[in-house]
Amino acid sequence: MKLGFSPLTAGLSYRQSLELASDLGLFLEIAFDQHEMDPRLPKARELAEMGRVAGVGFTVHLPFVDWNLVSLVPEVQRLSLERTQRAIDFGAQIGAICGVLHTGLIPLRLPEAVNHAHQLAHQALEQLELAIPVALENLGLDPSDLLETPIELRNLLESHPQYGFCLDVGHALIQRGPTGPQEYHHLLGHRLLHLHLHDNRGVQDEHLPCGEGAVDWAWVRKLLENFDGTAALEVSGGAEGVRRSVALLRADS
Repeated sequence: MKLGFSPLTAGLSYRQSLELASDLGLFLEIAFDQHEMDPRLPKARELAEMGRVAGVGFTVHLPFVDWNLVSLVPEVQRLSLERTQRAIDFGAQIGAICGVLHTGLIPLRLPEAVNHAHQLAHQALEQLELAIPVALENLGLDPSDLLETPIELRNLLESHPQYGFCLDVGHALIQRGPTGPQEYHHLLGHRLLHLHLHDNRGVQDEHLPCGEGAVDWAWVRKLLENFDGTAALEVSGGAEGVRRSVALLRADS
């Protein structure tokens, strides 16, 4: 299992993140939204070279800010699809091991609108050209999230075998309760490519360092023992939050 962390949630610059990742033997999960919003950040080739020099690899979180792959407004849906494709191509340019994709929002939960949004999800997943492996992430944190149950995500993935699954243990805890991560893994473990690891108290998405909330980390550590994919920490608390989380996850290794 390859372990990494998100500079975005840790609140660290790339210089700080690369130093920390090199010191701990981690990769970095790059948030593509940051590169769209901040032209001062390195371009793909420069970032790839920074990683090469530091001996640090990457994964990429595909767009999620002001983005909706299943928007009922055609212009918004088209732009979201274009942004996602640009992000996948960016990931390929930096040598990302995989990309993580959200599944969209449908705030207008009328039956016809929901059905149409599901059709748009299928169309979008077929239209994207996957230059890197892409994993669909479980959400279910808000009433506007398109997919409301683990079974809906399983059904979507069964229709699109070219995609994998990203298990976000914090999201699963909030959506399904203490055994939520196990429920998602039971249904989709055979498609698991990537994990997002962070903690919360079961009510809201707090992105606490591992061990500071209600996630069952003994179960997570057991899962990671035989997992040969990637897992990214999405924890707050700066370098210390990352270090504490890494120490907890590696405690039994």
